[in-house]
Amino acid sequence: MQLNDKVPEFILLGLAQDPFRKKIVFTVFLLLYMGTLLGNLLTVAAIKTSPDLRSPMYVFLFYLSLSDTCFSTSTAPRTIADALLKEATISFSEYIIQVFSFHFFGCLEIFFLFLMAIDHCVAIFKPLHYMTVMSHRVCSVLVAMAWVGSCVHSLAQIFLALSLPLCGSKVIDHYFCDLQPLLKLACTDTYVVNLLLVFNSGAMHTVRFFCVCVF
Repeated sequence: MQLNDKVPEFILLGLAQDPFRKKIVFTVFLLLYMGTLLGNLLTVAAIKTSPDLRSPMYVFLFYLSLSDTCFSTSTAPRTIADALLKEATISFSEYIIQVFSFHFFGCLEIFFLFLMAIDHCVAIFKPLHYMTVMSHRVCSVLVAMAWVGSCVHSLAQIFLALSLPLCGSKVIDHYFCDLQPLLKLACTDTYVVNLLLVFNSGAMHTVRFFCVCVF
């Protein structure tokens, strides 16, 4: 039986069950989230409003800060709000949306770090041809490819998760929505799906990590 017929919503246990510890979680996560939000939004505003910050490096930094803001917002507000509740519940559709957002913006951040590494490499080894190689058109194409690549990665994760028949307990021992806790609710063997999920995330991130180190 599919999950939406058996379990209409999940219960997220969070980081703590004790009321005092939940207040600590609320305070710490709120401060960290506000600091992350403030730093990224100031970076975005500075790049957007300053006419001197128009080089490809600042274009990629703009999108990196923007994606980091969205990445933090995909999980932090829900975690902060749930720390104030006695029992935090979330619907299946909300769970899937948060999983997609978490993977999409997390993957997007890694793509922009990779593009910034390429930009630095061109600036160092091809300084005289820098503006030709890293033109505004090239930057726009690279940014578009980063968005498309992140979307493909996230949709692959979601389709693999939706292919599983889920049933049983609706309690998820986690503090945000992710795929690994969801696999524990599956009514079938998840070895192949889990292997594909790990390969989709691990292989892609490992390749980009080594590329960043090389560049």
